[in-house]
Amino acid sequence: MSLLRHVGTIGGLTMVSRIAGMAREMIFSRVLGANAVTDAWFQAFIIPNVFRRLFAEGAFSAAFVPMFSKRLHGEGGIDDARTFSDDVLSVFLPVLIALCAVMMLAMPLIIRVLGDGDAPPADFAMEVDFARIMFPYILLVSLVTLFTGMLNSVSRFAPGASFPIILNLVLIASLVFGDYAMAELGWSTRQVGYTQAWAVTVGGVIQLVWLFVWTRVEGFRPKLLWPRITPEVKRLSIIALPAAIGGGAYQINTLVQLYFLNQLDSGSISYMNYADRLNQLPLGIIGIALSTAILPTLSKFVGANNKEGTDRIQSDAIELAMLLTIPAAAALAICAVPFVTMIFQGGAFSLDQAELTGQVLGALVLGLPAYVLVKVLVPNFYARSDTRTPVYAAFISLVVFVAMNLLLLERFGVVGVAFASVIGAWINVGYLYIILAKRRYYTIPLALVGRIARQLVAAAAMGAALWYARDLLTGWYDAGLLARAGALIVLVGCAAAVYFGVAFAIGAIDRQRIATLTKKREPTAS
Repeated sequence: MSLLRHVGTIGGLTMVSRIAGMAREMIFSRVLGANAVTDAWFQAFIIPNVFRRLFAEGAFSAAFVPMFSKRLHGEGGIDDARTFSDDVLSVFLPVLIALCAVMMLAMPLIIRVLGDGDAPPADFAMEVDFARIMFPYILLVSLVTLFTGMLNSVSRFAPGASFPIILNLVLIASLVFGDYAMAELGWSTRQVGYTQAWAVTVGGVIQLVWLFVWTRVEGFRPKLLWPRITPEVKRLSIIALPAAIGGGAYQINTLVQLYFLNQLDSGSISYMNYADRLNQLPLGIIGIALSTAILPTLSKFVGANNKEGTDRIQSDAIELAMLLTIPAAAALAICAVPFVTMIFQGGAFSLDQAELTGQVLGALVLGLPAYVLVKVLVPNFYARSDTRTPVYAAFISLVVFVAMNLLLLERFGVVGVAFASVIGAWINVGYLYIILAKRRYYTIPLALVGRIARQLVAAAAMGAALWYARDLLTGWYDAGLLARAGALIVLVGCAAAVYFGVAFAIGAIDRQRIATLTKKREPTAS
């Protein structure tokens, strides 16, 4: 298995989406800053996205794609697949419409439950409005997920991979217009916030049209039928429901975090969002890419009872994850305030707000290796058809997260919420590894422990160099665009040169293993 090449391919596609999202956040921070309007917008944006990840991209996609693909490539071919997808759509669409209607009616109660019932009446009304305007996005993006699954089944990946970029482009266009309207037409921040909320739903419509056209091109021609609960639709529901419950812990964690952030001063949700955007960049590129790349091969080895192959793939994934994640976490922690200042500060986003966001980022990235390790360890359970253990781990992590927030929130504020998230993530990793070792699925080799220890030494050397370089470039961080770009290049270049130079020198990188990972030969499961 060319793990490094697979991770590079998947990570590259993820990077495009992450960079587009980063550009959106950069413009968002400059136009709107961090205040009650941005908190309301981010909170409203999170609510439909929680349901999207829980039902559409998670449970539904995991159940629908294998069933659709089986019909498409079976005896019935495309006609059988069309019938199945039309039956699913006939039930899926009314359920989504009903969900949207209920949630929009209940939105004032939901906002109160999330902890912002004490907001000033005007702000509370704005939060409810934003959430109601944006919530139909779940209907639109759920249908996009349905069409994406159909296209992926015929190896047409580009339309599904590109649809997140469409939303980012629409939001960026809306922000540019909002900036013009504030400067030339006298619009308020609140008016721009409403425009940005409508842009989410408009972006969802464009995404849906984009995917619908591609499904027509591939000959599927989805049709709206009168709802029919066929045996296959029932089976889809039976498969999807446990998956939804399993993914619930992660999404509940997001909503619980919103609750605690709402107990803090205005702007706290925005600070956490900006910090998490930087934290998510390496997490998405490294963690999600590795998780996606190793699952098929792990499943193959587990099915063949090849423990040596399973252990080798798991060790390779951990080594590669830590090789890339440890320096990313160290660099983001040491240069948190400079990075936030260079990327987000300007316009409505002040230096003081950049410093506070940097403090949140500095705390949040302490859990970055843990977040990535969770992504790398969970496939070992999925390969054995064990979906329960990761759920238990997630719920234990959630309980710890709540307990830590109760201890840290009053004293440390939004930084305390970040620390609570970090502690919960490491508890999650510890539980997963203990179960793997206890069941004799996987035990980390001492040689790998030694290389990770050397990676920490290399990261420490890099950290010392960054600490020195960071102070030398102080005046560049809030200067012009060229100065900021230059400072960013210098810091990243310094970090990479020192870390990988020291890592190679002290044996933190197993050159023979890296060479094996880059080979094109696919290993056998025998």
